[in-house]
Amino acid sequence: MDDRLQKEEDQAQEDAPEEGGLRKIIHVDMDAFFASVEQRDNPELRGKPVAVGGSGGRGVVAAASYEARKFGVKSAMPSVTAKRRCPDLIFVKHRFEAYKEASRQIRAIFEHHTALVEPLSLDEAYLDVTEDRLGIGSATRVAEMIRQEIRAKTQLTASAGVSYNKFLAKLASDQNKPDGLCVIRPGQGADFVAGLPIRRFHGVGPKAEEKMKRLGIETGADLAAKDIEFLRAHFRSMADYLYRAARGIDLRPVRAHRVRKSVGGERTFSEDRSSGEELRETLEGIIDIVWQRIVNAGSDGRPQRGRTVTLKMKYTNFQIMTRAKSVSHWVEDKAEFARLGRELLEEALPLPMPIRLMGLTLSNLDRGEAEDAPEGEDAQLSLL
Repeated sequence: MDDRLQKEEDQAQEDAPEEGGLRKIIHVDMDAFFASVEQRDNPELRGKPVAVGGSGGRGVVAAASYEARKFGVKSAMPSVTAKRRCPDLIFVKHRFEAYKEASRQIRAIFEHHTALVEPLSLDEAYLDVTEDRLGIGSATRVAEMIRQEIRAKTQLTASAGVSYNKFLAKLASDQNKPDGLCVIRPGQGADFVAGLPIRRFHGVGPKAEEKMKRLGIETGADLAAKDIEFLRAHFRSMADYLYRAARGIDLRPVRAHRVRKSVGGERTFSEDRSSGEELRETLEGIIDIVWQRIVNAGSDGRPQRGRTVTLKMKYTNFQIMTRAKSVSHWVEDKAEFARLGRELLEEALPLPMPIRLMGLTLSNLDRGEAEDAPEGEDAQLSLL
C-alpha cells in the first residue's frame, strides 16, 4: 500500500470507535418503493406489473414493481420499450406527496434507533448503530426491528444490509432482495467481495465492466489481485476506490444532517451514443426523472430551487465534459430547467466522440428550501 492510502486508513482508524475500531452500519433500502406505495394504496394493482411514470411517446419509467422487473422493465427506460417488454404493464402517475409521507414515517423509525442517519434518497439510508439509542447492542437485531417496524407502520417491505462499513452494508442490502436481510461480519468482508461479479461494485457501469473483462477482471478476487499502480494506470480517479473496495475497505463515516449541494441524476448507456437526435431524446428522459427529484427535494409543495444547471457527459475514453449555465433568478419550473439543459446540449454538439454517460444537475440551491441530504457522489443518483 502506498503512503497516501496508508495515511487515509490511519486517519480512519483515529475517527473510528475505540472498541475494536469497527463501526456497526446498517443500509436500509425500501423494496420497489414508489411502485410498492402504489400497490399498497390500490389493492387492484397488487401482484401485477406496475410502472410509475408516463405512458406517452416520450414517457419514462420512474420506478417499476418486482412483477414488472421480471420482464426487464427498469427505471429510466422509455415507456414504449417497457410496454414492449411487458404488454400487461400498468402505468400510474407519480404521487410524490404519498412517497414523501411514507419516507417521513420511515425516517422517524430510523431516528428512534440512532441519531446518525444519512439519507441517500426517499427510499434508502445508512445508519450508524455503533451506539444505538435503545441500548440493544446488536446491529443485526436493530436491523430486524427496523424492518418489522416499517412493515407494521407503513405496510411496506424493506431490505437491510449489516456490516462494519458503508460499502459492505450497501452490498449486503441488495443480496437478499426483496424483503431480505444480509449480515457481513468482521473478517468476512474481503471473502464476500471476492466472490462478487465486478458489475456489483458501485460505479462500475457496462463500459467499465467491459474494460475490466478485457483486462482479465471479472470478480472481486480478480480485482484484488491487481496492485494500485496497475489500477491507477487503467482507471485513474477510480483506482483508489477500486483498490479498497476489492478488499472490503471503506473509510467513510455515516454523516447525518449534511446540506444538499445539488439535485440530479445520470444515466450510463449499454451502448455508446453520438448522434444529435439520439442524445436529445436521451436528455428528455433525464429531464423528466431529474425534475421529479427536484420536486421531491422541495418543501411546502414547491420544487427545490436553484440557479445553476449543469450537463455532464462522459466520453468513451472516460474523460468527463461538463457545461453549466447560471441565472440570476431561481430556476423553479420544469420548462426553464428543460430549456437550460437543452441549450447546454446544443452548445456541445456535435460531439468529438461518442459518450457512455449523460447527467443533468440543479445546483447553487436555495438553502432555505434544502432538506438534509448527502452531498458529493451520493447526491448524484444513478437513473438505472
